[in-house]
Amino acid sequence: MRVFQQSFLLFLLPMLGAVSFALLGSSAALAQDDAAFRAYLEGLRPQARAMGIRDATLDGVFSTLTPNPRVIQLDQNQPGGGAYSPIPNFEPYRRQHVDAARISRGRAAYAANRARLARIEAETGVPEEIMVAIYGHETNYGSYTGDFDLIRSLATLAWEGRRRSLFEPELLATLKMLDNGVPRSRLVGSWAGATGYPQFLPSVYLRLAKDGDGDGRADIWTSEADALASIANYFVNAGWRRGQPWGIAVSVPAGFNRAAVAARTAPARCPRVFNRHSRWLTMAEWRRLGIVPAAGGWPGDSMLATLLEPDGPGKTAYLLTGNYRVILDYNCSNFYALSVGLLADAVRQ
Repeated sequence: MRVFQQSFLLFLLPMLGAVSFALLGSSAALAQDDAAFRAYLEGLRPQARAMGIRDATLDGVFSTLTPNPRVIQLDQNQPGGGAYSPIPNFEPYRRQHVDAARISRGRAAYAANRARLARIEAETGVPEEIMVAIYGHETNYGSYTGDFDLIRSLATLAWEGRRRSLFEPELLATLKMLDNGVPRSRLVGSWAGATGYPQFLPSVYLRLAKDGDGDGRADIWTSEADALASIANYFVNAGWRRGQPWGIAVSVPAGFNRAAVAARTAPARCPRVFNRHSRWLTMAEWRRLGIVPAAGGWPGDSMLATLLEPDGPGKTAYLLTGNYRVILDYNCSNFYALSVGLLADAVRQ
């Protein structure tokens, strides 16, 4: 037995040595990463000072930060711009995101906020139901806003460097929010930096967040009034046109010549989204081509619109106005923008 134990120890010792060496190597790598992370943060001081952020604010927060490997993993799992998978049908997405529960909660939020919604719409021209639909899509009416520490997440993503040009300005904007008096406890959200009921990026908060209840603060984390006013302000800034619908559902006749209405210019942004849209024609021109509204009438003969058939020929299609493009500015996804418009219509009924 003793001979066996001695033999086993002789067998085990090299393995233990290898494990110890691996652990030491891992510890050294972590220490090296931590040093590089802190050096990166310190290198941000000149930019932060140029934005008016006080050194006391930076001193107070930088000392608390460590890299978060989880957000790096989540970022690296995002599409990297290679080959795209085929686009699925819209209908399953619509059933999931414009469902009875979301419509019901939307109508409750709409009813509870009618006075302030009416006031905001009168001031901005952004329809009440559009504000509510964005609120519903982004955080399910405030029920989930994310629990990642924004400063730690954005510092990690900016330091890691894969998309530093995106995340570094958002980190600096978050530091500016903290310096302006937003409590650190409020600065939580998605792993990529979206925060509050409207899921604004920090740079968007600094530019467009509004005080909707008159208390002198733009609190998009706990105040529905501030969140809804901020959403409307975002839409105004993106070019929302008062009195224009986002679009209408239509039927396309059999044998329709789609090549004749194909877009003639390549989109500068979101090509996968905009490549699915036709060129712009007036509502009167679409009517003459045999397009028929699924319900109701035409919104105005001179109004420009593009045609989108998200599920292909023979299924419900949509004529989409410039205000649809404003929804796309919030999230450049046809499925997102269509479901926002449809949820808004359902909430208003």
